[in-house]
Amino acid sequence: MQTDLRGRDFISDMDFSKEEIETVMDVAFKLKRDRALGIRHPLLEDKTLALLFFFTSTRTRSSFEVGMAQMAGHAAFIDSTTTQISHGDTAKEIGEIYGRYYDGIAIRQCDWDFGNKYINDVAAASRVPVLNMQCDVYHPFQILADLMTIIEKVGDPRGKTINVSWAYASSYQKPISVPQSLILQMTRFGMNVRLTHPPEYKLMPDIVQQAKDNARKHGGSFEQLDEFDAGFVDADIVYPKSWGALLTTTDNAESAAIGAQYKDWITDEQRMALAKDNAIYMHCLPADRNIEVTDGVIDGPNSVVYDEAENRLHAQKAVMALTMR
Repeated sequence: MQTDLRGRDFISDMDFSKEEIETVMDVAFKLKRDRALGIRHPLLEDKTLALLFFFTSTRTRSSFEVGMAQMAGHAAFIDSTTTQISHGDTAKEIGEIYGRYYDGIAIRQCDWDFGNKYINDVAAASRVPVLNMQCDVYHPFQILADLMTIIEKVGDPRGKTINVSWAYASSYQKPISVPQSLILQMTRFGMNVRLTHPPEYKLMPDIVQQAKDNARKHGGSFEQLDEFDAGFVDADIVYPKSWGALLTTTDNAESAAIGAQYKDWITDEQRMALAKDNAIYMHCLPADRNIEVTDGVIDGPNSVVYDEAENRLHAQKAVMALTMR
């Protein structure tokens, strides 16, 4: 167990070692048990966290706010449009000033080819931990919740097969951060990771290479497929979700035309039947119902999406407690 994470940023999934992620899991499970038993854990009493959002949120905002309150701290929600950022406050100034007001800074900034740089620029100027609530490259807290859920539902992740698949959605070009963080983190835990997507929906080459390196180092495997059904076959975990063709085009109209070719990439009962009988269906939410996934699957017996969403709270509390105490 790695016990000294005080003051550390968590921006990339790889910012914490595998052993440090295991420490996060240990703490997350303890905090979840304590909450179930009504045991108070005021680990961040008198601590404050800035929650700076450039994008809308349902689960992320609520889970961070609730998590801070349950640990006797306070989270301040800050909508970027109500700040002076648009009038000249730079990332350096946000880091310098918020780093003096708050005990931690959490940021969601998903603008393509900008968000991750912005968060790192804030971190470079901040004297307190900076936490990535999602950027254009990574979504590390979602994947901590996913790992926690996998451990709860299927046990030791080593040797289990997870299919990280693109799925069709008619909404905007969603960030590629979830699949990228998934393939990075799950390959560190000895899983057999499949990345399934049409050719236009590739991920960043350096992220894919890191996933391959992780698989070799930690005893799992990594493969890439381009047939939707093939990804489901004998999988223990299926995680099909939409992401944008951002490495192919940043034009929304062109992206919509590309996506329209793959409307049949929908997770339905027929596809779930290709996976193992007890396979779990995961999704970070929100999902485009009956476009990305059928009601029968997302509301069905194999779906763990609500347990997965709950685990955002516990995993985030663990990181906050370890880095901000």
